[in-house]
Amino acid sequence: MKRTSTLSYNSDRMNNNPNAIMQLERQLKEALYHRSRGSRLRTLTLSPSGSTDFSSNDFLSLSNSPTLRNKFLEIISQSPDKPFGSGGSRLLDGNSTHVEELEKLIAHHHRAEIDGGLLFNSGFDANAGFFACVPQPGDIIVYDEAVHASVHEGMRFSRATMKIKFLHNSTETLKKILENISYNKNFIGNIFVAIESVYSMDGDVAPLTEMLNVANEIIPGGVLFVVDEAHATGVVGDLGRGLVCALSQEKRVFARLHTFGKAMGCNGAIILSTPTVRSYLVNYARPLIYTTALSFPALAAIQASYTLLSTGRTTELQERLIELVRITHGLLEGIVKPISPRSLLLIPAKPQTLTPIISLLTPKPRELSALLRERRLIARPIVFPTVERGKERVRLCIHANNSNQDVVNMVQAVRDWVIHESLPKRSKL
Repeated sequence: MKRTSTLSYNSDRMNNNPNAIMQLERQLKEALYHRSRGSRLRTLTLSPSGSTDFSSNDFLSLSNSPTLRNKFLEIISQSPDKPFGSGGSRLLDGNSTHVEELEKLIAHHHRAEIDGGLLFNSGFDANAGFFACVPQPGDIIVYDEAVHASVHEGMRFSRATMKIKFLHNSTETLKKILENISYNKNFIGNIFVAIESVYSMDGDVAPLTEMLNVANEIIPGGVLFVVDEAHATGVVGDLGRGLVCALSQEKRVFARLHTFGKAMGCNGAIILSTPTVRSYLVNYARPLIYTTALSFPALAAIQASYTLLSTGRTTELQERLIELVRITHGLLEGIVKPISPRSLLLIPAKPQTLTPIISLLTPKPRELSALLRERRLIARPIVFPTVERGKERVRLCIHANNSNQDVVNMVQAVRDWVIHESLPKRSKL
């Protein structure tokens, strides 16, 4: 009699048993139902044709720029024999002189060590890979409570002994944490501080110089700052080099992340640090090792975007963007102060360094977003768990190709919504 192995039998039973699939389907649907009941269900949506964008991270409007498109096509046409696909990971067949020269070009633009740049497929991959492998056993990661989910993903797998958060943009809280670490005479590890230059939800700017000074006072030369410049790239500082360069702090920051999927109009990211860190990431960063490298068209798009950036051809867009941000803040203040209860709509104070992200804090983000959408103005509601409960908002992103009238229309729509929501319920009927 032919015997069937237990492994083979169980495998066949699982493959042919519809009950297992039905059980999992029920469990997944139940989880989605509970998320929906809590108003936390995420869905994929499409913006209506002809709508005005106040949602995407395309701050300089480069993704629709004919100038960028023409430069991209020029680079593609100069290499007609290059394969479109990379063919594998960087460690196999995905490396090339093109990608290594591009890394050097980007590092040079951001005034980093020429041989210290390493491209990743996304900012998420770069942050997750860096924080998972670079901090060593016995090290401590101190991080701003508002850092991106990708940093948290990396810290989940990090071998660092401790991860300590500090209050958002609070130099005082950071100081106390570093002082407590310095009091421990047995601690001999490295200390990493993870922050963002411009934060993605509020658009506020880190007090970088102040933090660097405080850290150096407490532990001279002993704190390694890692700055995520994702929302500053292309927008902040001369030629869009970012906050670190704008403040001339390149030599005091251990590592920087710049991404290309926002103001640069492309996709991908780069970690800028030292040649040793680059080599270490090549050997230990799993999102790099086990991922197919960026394709030639993706590299050409990045090259085209940085060519425009480094030659000053995006400076006018940068200036126009900041002008629109200033106008938007002024118009919004005209709503909040005279007519809007703080409980209904609150706008954080205008930062000293203007950025294209403005948050409209409201307990009714979906309602406000829906009203804007009805008027073909796209701005997304941001709710828990993306932000903490009580910090729900509609996130506005201003773009260089928005017109003054676009901004006026958007602010007028917000004003109309505030007036409507402020009326007694009977008056709304």
